[in-house]
Amino acid sequence: MSSLSVGPDRRSGDVPDGRVPSGVDRAITWLSLWWMASPLILFAPAIARAMGFPWVMEEFGSIFWWAAPTGAMVAPVTGLVVARIGRRQKALRRFIIMATLSSALVLAAWVFGVLLAECPDGYHC
Repeated sequence: MSSLSVGPDRRSGDVPDGRVPSGVDRAITWLSLWWMASPLILFAPAIARAMGFPWVMEEFGSIFWWAAPTGAMVAPVTGLVVARIGRRQKALRRFIIMATLSSALVLAAWVFGVLLAECPDGYHC
């Protein structure tokens, strides 16, 4: 019988001694949700502007601009530490995938947004 709860599956060996520390599970859930909310945080000022609230982008745009990549990078790294300490193998694999995806996206944004923008068309850098 499968369980729909957030806690680890005791049959799979996620919890070594049968105890379920709920604080670790809550931290893993919170960090996963924080990472999933990063794209929404990034586009929140543009969405607010489209809805007729241009002052959100003018006043808080830079805060959202820095909060999204920070959340995309800090949440997986912190999740790796929490999952490792809590001995949650499935969560550890999930955070490794999240960190890899976040790193690839940040690296692509850096390469295409910063490095290639410095070399204007027609010039060979």
